[in-house]
Amino acid sequence: MHRRIRSSAVVVALTAAATLLAACGPSAEPEGPADAITFWTPQSTPERVAAQEAVAARFTEETGIEVDVVPLAAADQDQALVTGAASGEVPDVILAGASQITSWQAQGLLDTDVVQEAMDALDPATFNENALGAVTVQDDGGSTVAAVPSDGWVHLIAYRTDLLEEAGVEVPTSVAELAEAATTVKDELGITGIALGTQSGTASGTEGIESIFQSAGCELVSDGEVTIDSPECTEAAGYFKELRDSSVAGDHDVESARAAYMAGDAAMLLFSTHILDELANLDEAVPPSCEQCADDPAFLAKSSDFITVLDENHPAQFGATLAYAVPARANTDEARQYIEYVLGEGYADTLAVATEGRLPLRTGTPENPTEFLDAWGGLGFGPKVESSVTEVYGDDLVTAMGEGMAAVSRWGQGTPDATLAGLVATQGTLAQQLDPLYRGTDPAEVTQQMAAEVTALQQDQ
Repeated sequence: MHRRIRSSAVVVALTAAATLLAACGPSAEPEGPADAITFWTPQSTPERVAAQEAVAARFTEETGIEVDVVPLAAADQDQALVTGAASGEVPDVILAGASQITSWQAQGLLDTDVVQEAMDALDPATFNENALGAVTVQDDGGSTVAAVPSDGWVHLIAYRTDLLEEAGVEVPTSVAELAEAATTVKDELGITGIALGTQSGTASGTEGIESIFQSAGCELVSDGEVTIDSPECTEAAGYFKELRDSSVAGDHDVESARAAYMAGDAAMLLFSTHILDELANLDEAVPPSCEQCADDPAFLAKSSDFITVLDENHPAQFGATLAYAVPARANTDEARQYIEYVLGEGYADTLAVATEGRLPLRTGTPENPTEFLDAWGGLGFGPKVESSVTEVYGDDLVTAMGEGMAAVSRWGQGTPDATLAGLVATQGTLAQQLDPLYRGTDPAEVTQQMAAEVTALQQDQ
């Protein structure tokens, strides 16, 4: 199967107030079956909205239930749901991030019974275990699955097979080996060993820290105890400095890190799965610019391989997951039907909305455990959607991407520590301590200061 998504001339222009009015679902007490439901989605570009509307239209053909697809960013979803819950006007299905969903559940805004019904119909065993954990809320009565996992993306390490061979280094299988390989590349070839987000006090630095530290077996907090100053985290801080020092162009943010690899100035790159189409010259906005790319625009795709799980002993990869939630007072039966459709018959088309950024969290069915992962590999990807993932990178990468998605993990998710971890990430608490690390402060002192800052944040909650 090889599906292609075409762009659309649809233009979406919504203000927060207009969105709230347009996105209102049924009244608090809907009478009888609904002939229309409202679906909020963060996939909000015109092309993606059009693709989701096409999926919804096919659902309508089968069920007779109309779907109003409303693009709404995460922050706007949060505000509009709280406001709508107070008035009894809510959407019927929301596609949202795991941290949002667990927050909504803690506020009593979700209907988890219908979620469980959908899960039972689809079979929980067919879903990514980590993704289920990310939307599971622990409470006095046990645990509750607050939403049905859909899709997401994961950090991977792209590496130039030719440059690593030239530098005489093996493909790394741990953070320690990654740091050694990056340093060797710089010393031997005079180019950046690995490009990643390292700018102090920035979102890119925050993302880089969590990604590398997690792969080194470091936990931010465990059972309420701040552990960012543990031996594993201190060791990870030392490796992070080595990775940063492997750059010949100073500190990077996400954009400059990508640009370095695309220009052939870095042998490795820490980035999300969104890099896949760009390396293959399938995104005109981000064309490869390496010397060899002038003659062969697909050179980087041909010369790159990928690490999707860096350390098998610590299979925790930074990434993001989305799931379908149902607000309290929604039209539950129709919402359930829609969720089951977009995770079943309409799943491949749903993933094709943005293939490189929407990897399946339901890999298959009981009869065919890899059905949806295989289907993902056959989807056209990138804005050009001229080729499938399998055609460009082969079946092995599709399998490896499944393994990477199975390892997606974020500090605190699925535990009572999720709120603290979210605050640490959004406030850039750890990235504020990078400058001392770069200036030569002992990593143990740096992680102790990180722990002090996290503890202060914890006490202020």
